[in-house]
Amino acid sequence: MDEKVKKLIKEYKQHAEKNGFKLNPNKKIVENLIKALIKNEEKFGKKYCPCRKIHRDEIVCPCVYHKEEIKKQGHCHCFLFVNKNIGG
Repeated sequence: MDEKVKKLIKEYKQHAEKNGFKLNPNKKIVENLIKALIKNEEKFGKKYCPCRKIHRDEIVCPCVYHKEEIKKQGHCHCFLFVNKNIGG
């Protein structure tokens, strides 16, 4: 696995733990989403969520909506972050 991917996974795992949720237990989904974030950063200069339209600066990952989405539906829109009670 690429060092950039590992570093971002570590950062997002810490972010999730600090905020009371976790990364999706499906490692392949997490890796694919992280790769998409890195690709968007290379292309657009910011880690834009792969699940959002890129039209405003505030739609970066983690986006401003992720905590509310996790609370309401158990996961953020792209399934990178999930409720702690979700398996794995």
